[in-house]
Amino acid sequence: MMAEQSMTGNLSLGIVKRIAVELKKLENDSIEGIVVKYDPQNISIIYAYIQGPVSTPYEGGTFKVKLSFTSEYPSLPPIGYFVTKIFHPNVSKDGQICVNTLKKDWKPELDIRHILLVIRCLLIDPNPESALNEEAGKLLLEKYEEFAKHAKLWTEIYAIVESKASNIENIRSLNDCQNTLDTATSKKDSKRRSLKRL
Repeated sequence: MMAEQSMTGNLSLGIVKRIAVELKKLENDSIEGIVVKYDPQNISIIYAYIQGPVSTPYEGGTFKVKLSFTSEYPSLPPIGYFVTKIFHPNVSKDGQICVNTLKKDWKPELDIRHILLVIRCLLIDPNPESALNEEAGKLLLEKYEEFAKHAKLWTEIYAIVESKASNIENIRSLNDCQNTLDTATSKKDSKRRSLKRL
């Protein structure tokens, strides 16, 4: 019984099968600029590594997003969070994502692929009208250059992978992606500690 619970993450077998089918479709028809990672023993949580779109303040960054599925999926969407810090009107300071597709516009026929595409589109076209980060929303509306400068700075601090492997197209496996991000974070932490000592 315990083994079965760990495999499903407390989800019903029907929900697990649906998520597995959606993940298989993503493997067969991947989204450019997005790598998906999950633990086969618990597919109630999946992670996506999203490459910052070109010509946006997020360009060059790789953003880790967490989707957490509940027993009410697909009647209710998964809960989405940015694990990587990001300065964005529709993402709260603790990473919560405000996207209509994940909330009031959700339909049970939508899937993981659709959610990831919407989140990536949000990096291209933020919506200041439903801002969770009021400072970012205000800057986007009133002082775009200031907003872009701030968002780019956060991208450089939190989302730039300091490695040639930062290009998602060159990452051969999902584990490589995770290891690269972990190494970059570790380097940044150690750099910050060195600066503090100075």
